[in-house]
Amino acid sequence: MARFASIGYFCCRLAEWIGEDRSRNGFSMSDRTVSLDSIVRHFGSLPDPRHTRNRGHLLVDVITIAVCGVIVGCSGPTSIERWAKAKADWLAELLARQNGIPSRDCIRRVLSALKPEAFQTCFRSWMMGLVHKDEAARPTIAIDGKTMRRAHDRGRGLGPLHLVSARANEHGLSPGQVATEEKSNEITAIPELIDRIDVKGAIVTIDAMGCQESIARKIVDAKGDYVLAVKDNQPKLYEAIKNVFSDERQGDLLKTPHRQHQTSEKGHGRSDERCYVLAKIPVDFPLKDQWPSVKAVGMAVRMTQANEGTESGDVRYFISSCYLSGQRFAQAVRGHWRIENSLHWVLDVTFDEDQSRTRERFAANNLSWLRRIAISLLKCHPSKHSIKGKSEIAGWSDEFFMQVLMTQAT
Repeated sequence: MARFASIGYFCCRLAEWIGEDRSRNGFSMSDRTVSLDSIVRHFGSLPDPRHTRNRGHLLVDVITIAVCGVIVGCSGPTSIERWAKAKADWLAELLARQNGIPSRDCIRRVLSALKPEAFQTCFRSWMMGLVHKDEAARPTIAIDGKTMRRAHDRGRGLGPLHLVSARANEHGLSPGQVATEEKSNEITAIPELIDRIDVKGAIVTIDAMGCQESIARKIVDAKGDYVLAVKDNQPKLYEAIKNVFSDERQGDLLKTPHRQHQTSEKGHGRSDERCYVLAKIPVDFPLKDQWPSVKAVGMAVRMTQANEGTESGDVRYFISSCYLSGQRFAQAVRGHWRIENSLHWVLDVTFDEDQSRTRERFAANNLSWLRRIAISLLKCHPSKHSIKGKSEIAGWSDEFFMQVLMTQAT
C-alpha cells in the first residue's frame, strides 16, 4: 500500500508542477520546434569529425540528444542512450533521427572526437542568444578551477582532469572552459580561456593563483577590467598592499581617494560583519612600474561571531584595474565565490561530476561542458524548484523540458 501511496503522491505533485509552470510561462507545445531549431541553427556549422562511412546518425541529432540527456541528469553515453530510447516517440517528433536512436558507442565516439574549443564556440553563440541584453549593466565574470578527481587513467599515466571555467554571475551562464592536466597549469590555462570568451566591458575576478601581471595585462588588452585576489604567492605585492591599509598609515589612507562599503548578515548560527575598502594607488606605491595596469588596491575584512560567543575573522587583499564604488567592489569580491557555490558544488552534488569515470580527455571535457550548459539553462527557468528538482521534472514532463530549453536569461 505504501508503494501505491507514493506513486499517487508523485502523480499529484507532477500534475501540480506542470500546471503551475504552464500557467506561469504560457507555454505552447507548438513552440517545441522553435527551441530545437535554435540548436540546429547554431550547430549546423560544426564540422563532423567522423569518417563519412561512420555517419549513420546526423551530428546535430547526436548532439541534441546528448544536450537533452544531460539536462535530465544523464551521467554519460550509456545513460543518455537509455533516456533517448525511453523517449524515442517524443524525439521522433523533434529530430530527423536517421537510423533510430544512436547507440552509446556512437554518442561516446562523437563526444570523444569533437574538439572542445569548437564545441564550446557553438554553445556560446546559442547561450548568448538566450541572454537579455542590458546595456547599463556591467557583467562580472568569475574564473576558477575544478578537478574531476576520478577522471584519471593510471594505465596511460593520466591523472585527474582539471578544468578552468568562467561564469557570468549576473546571468548564471558559463561562457567557456579549458582543460589542463594539473592544477598548477591554471596559470597557463587562464590566458587561453580569456582568449576564448568575450571580456570586453566586464569585470573579471580570479583567485590568488591567477594574480599574474601577464594575466592582468591580457584582460586589460581585451578591454576588460579585473579584481584579483593577492596572497603570499606574490609576496612583494602582498606586503605593499598590506602596508597601504596598515594601522601606521591610516592617516595617509584618509588623504587618499578611497571608497567603503559595509554589510551585516545573520544566519546559519552566526553573524557576519564585513567591511570593504578600495583605495586608489598611492603615489609612493612601490610596484607601480611592475604592475602598470593596477589602478586601485582593496581590502575585505570579515568578522564572524557564532551564537555560542566565539569570534573569528580574516582579511583579504586585492588589486583592481578600475576604481569601483565600494558596493560594486564588494559585489565583485563576494560574487567570485558563486562559481564555487552555484556551479562547482552543483556539478558535484547534483550531477555527481567528481565521481565521473570518463577517461578520454575530449569526452570528459565535452561532457563537463554539457553539464555547465544544463545548469545554466535550469537556473534560468523561473520556477522555484532546486536545480535537481528542475532536472527531475524535465525528465518527467516534456512540456517542462521544452520550457527549460526556451527560457531566456535575465
